[in-house]
Amino acid sequence: MQLKITHLTEYAYGQPVNYALQRLRLTPQESWLQSVHSWSTEIEGGTVEARYHDHFGNVVELVSASRDTNNIRVVAKGTVDTVDRSGVLGPHRGHMPLWLYKRETALTKPGKLIRELARSLPKGEPIDRLHALKSALNQSMAYVPGATQTSTLAEEALAAGKGVCQDHAQAFAATARVAGFPARYVSGYLMMEDTQDQAASHAWAEAHVDGLGWVGFDPANDMSPDDRYVHIAYGLDYRDAAPVSGIRTGTGEEQLAVHITVEQ
Repeated sequence: MQLKITHLTEYAYGQPVNYALQRLRLTPQESWLQSVHSWSTEIEGGTVEARYHDHFGNVVELVSASRDTNNIRVVAKGTVDTVDRSGVLGPHRGHMPLWLYKRETALTKPGKLIRELARSLPKGEPIDRLHALKSALNQSMAYVPGATQTSTLAEEALAAGKGVCQDHAQAFAATARVAGFPARYVSGYLMMEDTQDQAASHAWAEAHVDGLGWVGFDPANDMSPDDRYVHIAYGLDYRDAAPVSGIRTGTGEEQLAVHITVEQ
């Protein structure tokens, strides 16, 4: 399937900023699951100061605000060809060792509930255990936009019984690690069946399974990623793979607007 994606991020400031630096992870890469047909990132009100691959292999662009700007506008867009392989990405590649993906982070630190969930997973084949975890999280954590923040811990979201795809992905990664699987957070896009317009990108998780490699699991939708998914960045949690993040100095109020379209 060929997917056409447009991701608009716009920062508006009440007063000209003294300094602002945005970190963009908005560029998809080639893999067994996708082929990038075309892609570009357009910047208004800022300048790309550096472009590099981080330690997870993500394409990162650092954008500084233009002098005395009141607005930074970022448009990432392009087309990506995807295939459905039931979420199986394949062997681990890159400089980071697999054991790193068993390490907990501040956002994925397991508490009582995550440890109990890991112990409750059925015995059997690894892939079946991970699918059981995916479905258990879908049942125990309702999808409620606005219920959590980007700083919400996986344990907190599980305790609240609600969250968004970021929380599902982090809870899956945290629990899978407790169960002995290397696991990572994935940010990207999902083409929805009922609308082209979206207010945010999507997130899911991958676990490494012997004999298969990295395999994707989407607890928010209780399914394996298929050809409606485009992966952009990887990390141990949201902070490693956030599409846009940054810092600024100045006294003016900041307003953020995000608009995303994903269509065939």
